[in-house]
Amino acid sequence: MAAKSKVIIYIDDEPNPIAAFDTPVNFELDTRKLVDGLHELTIISKDPTGKEGIRKVPFEVRNGPAISIEGIRENAVVDGIVPLMINAYGKGDQKDFLISGSETPQSIPAWVWILIIGFAGWALFYLFRYFAMPL
Repeated sequence: MAAKSKVIIYIDDEPNPIAAFDTPVNFELDTRKLVDGLHELTIISKDPTGKEGIRKVPFEVRNGPAISIEGIRENAVVDGIVPLMINAYGKGDQKDFLISGSETPQSIPAWVWILIIGFAGWALFYLFRYFAMPL
């Protein structure tokens, strides 16, 4: 049997690996054990001759309810009273999807209003031209 490479998997700066395998490997990372926020997956591979390779994969965990805010953006400059629409919803578990509260209501974007007003103006223009035609 040929010698195989090994992979060792670390999360963040933990001194102990979460897993070590011979390659090839299929691995399931359970993010439910991690706190929400930024993390880094470090994978160290060692070939049979002892050479090492390192790959770091940054990722963000968001197991908690998603939070959606409309009315203010990050680093916005505001004054006066700012109306906000805030929605927080969880996705349930892997087997059941929660429909109730999973959609965030949003206001109609300005470009939609521009299209509606433009179409209405165009339609009125042709309507007036039709009635203004001599018989």
